[in-house]
Amino acid sequence: MCAHNPPCPTTMAPDRKAARPVAHRPELGWSLLCNGVLVFEDTGELLPDGRIVPPRPLALTFGSAV
Repeated sequence: MCAHNPPCPTTMAPDRKAARPVAHRPELGWSLLCNGVLVFEDTGELLPDGRIVPPRPLALTFGSAV
């Protein structure tokens, strides 16, 4: 899918979120990357083959309210 040089990381690369955005809908909370990954603002992902990468849990910092 990526047509620029150097090419963006593939959908299976650990740094796949480093690919260039081709569509961004902040009001809906998602961005489509040139490698076909749909990234959601809650850190979840939808891969082009339909697999779901669940959102990462929020990290609690020292002294934060629970």
